[in-house]
Amino acid sequence: MRIFWSLVGVVLIFVGAVWILQGVNILPGSFMTGQIQWAVYGGIAFVVGLGLMLVANYRKAAPTKK
Repeated sequence: MRIFWSLVGVVLIFVGAVWILQGVNILPGSFMTGQIQWAVYGGIAFVVGLGLMLVANYRKAAPTKK
């Protein structure tokens, strides 16, 4: 599951970055270009993705039975 959540986190970080850039009119070519609400949504997606990456990679391993 660690790999799955890491991949979801990476995708959210990437999508969030694209939305931020489109929302602040740096990356043109979409209906989102120049719409500040998409920059906010992108920031939220970026932070959630970063949180997923941190939780997935820094969670303690479950104790193993011998």
